Amino acid sequence: MGAGQERALRRRIKSVNSTRKITRAMELIAASRIAKAQHAIAAARPYVNAMSELLVGLARNYEARRHAIFSESESIEGVAVVVVSADRGLCGAYNSNILRTAERLIKDHQEAGRVCKVVAIGKKAQGYFRYRGYEIDKSFLGMTDQPKFTDASLVGKQVSELMLQPEINLVQIVYTQFISLGTQKVVTEQIYPVVADGLLQGPTADSANGPELDGAGGGTSAGTGAGAGGGLSAASPLMYIDYEFEPDSDILIDNLVPRVLETRIFGSLLDASASEHASRQRAMKAATDNADEFAKNLTRQMNRARQDSITTEIMEIIGGAEALG
Repeated sequence: MGAGQERALRRRIKSVNSTRKITRAMELIAASRIAKAQHAIAAARPYVNAMSELLVGLARNYEARRHAIFSESESIEGVAVVVVSADRGLCGAYNSNILRTAERLIKDHQEAGRVCKVVAIGKKAQGYFRYRGYEIDKSFLGMTDQPKFTDASLVGKQVSELMLQPEINLVQIVYTQFISLGTQKVVTEQIYPVVADGLLQGPTADSANGPELDGAGGGTSAGTGAGAGGGLSAASPLMYIDYEFEPDSDILIDNLVPRVLETRIFGSLLDASASEHASRQRAMKAATDNADEFAKNLTRQMNRARQDSITTEIMEIIGGAEALG
């Protein structure tokens, strides 16, 4: 082996080891952020569940149920689709699964002749739909890594403005539901109009439409649910209750609708953040393991070639000595 080839192999080994340090650091950072994201989900869950219980109670009242937030149109004219992706990559199939699911949903609505408006959360969703020629009504950046309630308020305000448009009578959100460190599921949730039955049934309401990421990040299965913004987990029959409203029920619900949207969106952002960090941790761990294996193979290759070179030089010296003798 020539000196040039040995230097090239040493450079490659050094480059692989440098990359390994980066991926290992990113893996550790993602692991620490997963813990923070799980604590945020646990802290927000009582508020989210209380809001869901309040909505279920209103949905059980005849007077309140006449409000637009509960009334489903017989014919859907327009849809607003909120897509929650990440601002960064290096997280395996996390972004691609969300974007493919959202694109299929948008195409289905367009094929049905419906107006479809896209609200993109995350740089990846913004770039994906803009590159493919979809009209993005509004995009939000910098809120998926560590989401705050103020971020959900900004998105909720935009969604509320879309709901006021006469052609929009359905709002759906596509995000990744965090189930555990090893399992995250892409779900499509209807946030307007509110479906009381879905609130009663919770995240496992349906398991028929959406990819699920397993621990390896590659497997998919289907599911639709409410995630951290879903609400009650126990299914129960929808029974109607009589309430007396002060002020009027329409005024009360009009003031409640923005909070409902913010709560549901906030729960989705928290789930998406935890799912992103879990996917990034798995991806970076796989990259670190691959770098270790690659560096080991390169080192073995260099040692073998160097040993062959040394053996050849020894044989040449012995042959020269015998010729002189």
